[in-house]
Amino acid sequence: MSIALRSFAKINLGLKIGAPRADGFHELRTVYQTIALHDVVRVEVGAGEGIEIRCSNPQVPCDSTNTCYKIAERVLKKTGRRSKVTIEIEKRLLVQGGLGAASSNAVATMLGLERGLSMELTQQDRLGIAAEVGSDLPLFLIGGTVLGVDRGQEVYALQDLQETALVVVTPPVGVSTPKAFAQWDALVGKESASSALTAPNAAGTIKERNQADSAWLSERLLSRVVPAEGPASGVPAVGGDRAETPLLDPVRTGIENDFERVVFPEYPELREVKRVLVREGARYASLSGSGSTLYGLFEAASDAEAAAERMTAAGHVAAATRTVTRAEFWEQLLA
Repeated sequence: MSIALRSFAKINLGLKIGAPRADGFHELRTVYQTIALHDVVRVEVGAGEGIEIRCSNPQVPCDSTNTCYKIAERVLKKTGRRSKVTIEIEKRLLVQGGLGAASSNAVATMLGLERGLSMELTQQDRLGIAAEVGSDLPLFLIGGTVLGVDRGQEVYALQDLQETALVVVTPPVGVSTPKAFAQWDALVGKESASSALTAPNAAGTIKERNQADSAWLSERLLSRVVPAEGPASGVPAVGGDRAETPLLDPVRTGIENDFERVVFPEYPELREVKRVLVREGARYASLSGSGSTLYGLFEAASDAEAAAERMTAAGHVAAATRTVTRAEFWEQLLA
């Protein structure tokens, strides 16, 4: 029997990059948000041994480098099971576009494999396996609005934003995440050197910048962490009208994606797409992850649909969609 699961995409509501670490990763602070765009992953467990990946998209590897393969391999090892696992990926999302598609596919594989093996991992085991494979995977074990810290793999459930309309644009540009990180390090190093020459207390200046960078998170979003005993109420944790929170919180707190500072100079066409989204009525627009996908948040679904139609007519690959809450994420998981 084949188990079919929706593999939802994500966007990043802000992304702050910290200093490089000894393990080669960077400290990150971001808020992930799952959205309705999705792939479909089908998992089949049968007699025999081995893992087979099937996908008609030539950009998707069908060998041991695929994140779905890595997850399946670890789940089988963890449970001590021997089975023939076949994973079919119906690809609808952009490959390496900043939407977390490969990571979402992998988590869908894990959950499908649990069903196929008639067993259930603990949440701790799930998160541990997911974090081994990639920094973006654990968020898809929570869904909805999720705080990501450390290298992005340490995740906390936040109060869900209300359903919000958005337009997702996927330009035909491939952005290398490792290269973007390297360019960020070079930019920060250059700015630090400049500060050392001009500032009377460069260390203090850098410290102040780091404090300012984290203000949006500590003052606004950490107060939305869902308590362990259950989902938080619908009352805004930060005060004000709940109905306006999805659009105005990012604007008020100045949430930005640090990757834009290095990706936009390298790919000016992506900066132009962001400008088009704003001209089309987006209340907030941003790069997702390191890109190349961009998105814009809109007041109403009708506004998003009209904007997507106009952008498509102008030659952009644009789609109107919406955010997905944590409850809906889990309710709609099985395709």
